[in-house]
Amino acid sequence: MTFTRRAAVRTTAITAVSYSRILGANDRIGLGVIGTGGRGIHVMTKFQLFKDCEVRALCDVYSRRLDEAQSKAPGTKTFSKHEELLALKEVDAVLIGTPDHWHARIAIDAMNAGKDVYVEKPLCRTRAEAPEMVKAARVNERICQVGLQQRSGPIYLEPLEKYVRSGALGRITHIDAVWNSGPPRPLRREPAEKPSNLDWIRFLGPVKYREWDPAQYWNFRAFLDYNGGKMTDFGHHWMDVVHMYMGERAPRSVVFAGGIYYDLHDGRTAPDTCNALFEYDGFSVLFQSNAYALPGEYGITFHGDRGRLFVDRNKYVFTPAGKGAKPEEKVIPGDITVDHVRNFLDCCRSRKLPNGDVALAAISILPPLLAVQSCLEKRRIRFDPVRLEVLPL
Repeated sequence: MTFTRRAAVRTTAITAVSYSRILGANDRIGLGVIGTGGRGIHVMTKFQLFKDCEVRALCDVYSRRLDEAQSKAPGTKTFSKHEELLALKEVDAVLIGTPDHWHARIAIDAMNAGKDVYVEKPLCRTRAEAPEMVKAARVNERICQVGLQQRSGPIYLEPLEKYVRSGALGRITHIDAVWNSGPPRPLRREPAEKPSNLDWIRFLGPVKYREWDPAQYWNFRAFLDYNGGKMTDFGHHWMDVVHMYMGERAPRSVVFAGGIYYDLHDGRTAPDTCNALFEYDGFSVLFQSNAYALPGEYGITFHGDRGRLFVDRNKYVFTPAGKGAKPEEKVIPGDITVDHVRNFLDCCRSRKLPNGDVALAAISILPPLLAVQSCLEKRRIRFDPVRLEVLPL
């Protein structure tokens, strides 16, 4: 499938008539949860806040995690293989909270099985997987919401309209996207023997086989075989906000600087220090996710010729240009994941494209994945933002 920017952001409506199971006004949306680790359970509890949704099935490769999830969703059916959960007629939609290397395969399988999908970020592990996920959503006429909750958060939507689209910020030429963390800790080395109720082979899935390694199971984000480290964990969130504010388009070039500066000799391959500079038409973005004792404030700062706008998940601050100008600040408490889940459930009924539609995520995952490529190849990556192809050296 040829995958261009125009195809990715096409917003052809999915009609309610096309829905394979028409839900009555009082019917609940049956939810299956695939991946019941910390994040999976957390987002599941957000779904449980809404009376028009009911958790009906759980799936994980580790039965201990299934037990923990089932304590919060009593009476649910449990599975170790996602294909078995997807065969359930009473499941209308699935929440995918697995490690990143499983996101694409399970999401595609779910949509092919007629289920709507809420998949956690990052969208996928490789650039090749993104168009296949978009294709599965469109061919099967499924709703596919990616867990980029900023797309539904009032704290992001309000300043977008008030300062960016209104022109109050002026021309934006640079953006600082910062999500630092503390210095890394040694990876987990226990249990030395794999638990008998954990399917290690199933966990590996598309990743090349290796013997049981507790560090890779418990801290998969420290290994580039499973994901892109901080670049795709934090970077997909922040670069998606950049696209939300500046337009759904890919960068023209990417260069990475950083590496493993805290070498704990524990086999990790994902950098602890990540600095990536992205060049777009008319503006640049510097993403930073470094390891500091004092990480400082996380968030995104848009620099315009009429002022400066800072946004994080609970606060925004607009500072107009000019001597003596007073900043305008607003705080909106709460977890914007709830807004994103509500948007998904509404779209499961209306068949409208969700705020964090898979096609939008397929564009915003490109910058972090290209930064990982720049890191591995130790070079500046030139990219065609129309054809979505890496250009030759």
